Amino acid sequence: MKIYEGLSDFPKLSNAVVTSGTFDGVHLGHQKILQRIREIARSINGETVLITFWPHPRLVLYPDEHNLRLLSTFEEKAKLLRQLGIDHLVTIPFTKEFSQLTSKEFIENVLVDTIQTKKLVIGYDHRFGKNREGSFEYLQAHHKEYGFDLEEISRQDVEDIGVSSTKIRHALETSDIETAINYLGRPYELNGIVIKGQQIGRSIGFPTANVHIPNDYKLIPKDGVYAVEALVNGALYKAMLNIGNRPTVNGTQKTVEANLFDFQGDLYDKQITIYIKAFLREERKFDGLEALKEQLFLDQKSAKNLL
Repeated sequence: MKIYEGLSDFPKLSNAVVTSGTFDGVHLGHQKILQRIREIARSINGETVLITFWPHPRLVLYPDEHNLRLLSTFEEKAKLLRQLGIDHLVTIPFTKEFSQLTSKEFIENVLVDTIQTKKLVIGYDHRFGKNREGSFEYLQAHHKEYGFDLEEISRQDVEDIGVSSTKIRHALETSDIETAINYLGRPYELNGIVIKGQQIGRSIGFPTANVHIPNDYKLIPKDGVYAVEALVNGALYKAMLNIGNRPTVNGTQKTVEANLFDFQGDLYDKQITIYIKAFLREERKFDGLEALKEQLFLDQKSAKNLL
């Protein structure tokens, strides 16, 4: 998959099969659209193009009104799209100036002049252009004069899946990990760098990797203890994860800490990917480190059974 930052270097394509949107989380609803553009591209010997916007439009247009947390960073989204077989990913810098582009200007400048769209596939109720004025109805009335074919993923197809980024965010914020996994079609992931912590876990036999998530807009699930898998240096380890303020040791800041089972070695400064598989329990304050240690043994046993 080739990635383009902006439109200036996009090549001339003879049969571009295009879709556009934020695709936050690349969930099963998104995957249905992506599967369709791949099918069309194969049938006409074409290439798939996904146009997305970064930062997320709501982060730019309503920075003070929305405490929006995203399911995927740009890097995570790009990785998923590559795995799903997209040929070209175009990321358009979303600014307040770009948001003033009318739907007609977006079609002419982006879809026609630059991408040279052969066929456009959009999801049900997808809107675009200034104040989201562009609609399927407008495209349906004018797409032939612009020279491309048009297809909409029907409302029934979307509602049969019943999935949305909003529903997934709510599931993660309420520790409903099963629903999140079902809607995403995979475990929710966190990517970060292991930094040095207070090393309290090591003192009671449960050394943890203190994971720094560099993107503050990335959604962190509800505080609690989770059964997870951790990917480090290409190796996958079963693990458990604590998200929270560590009340037993009077913690004051939220941390994300993973205890990797059967891992030997130094994790500091390493990239780590956490795949969240199941919720174990709420975070709570224990009567000292010994009581915490006893609970961690039980958590480890539960996590190993679930994994």
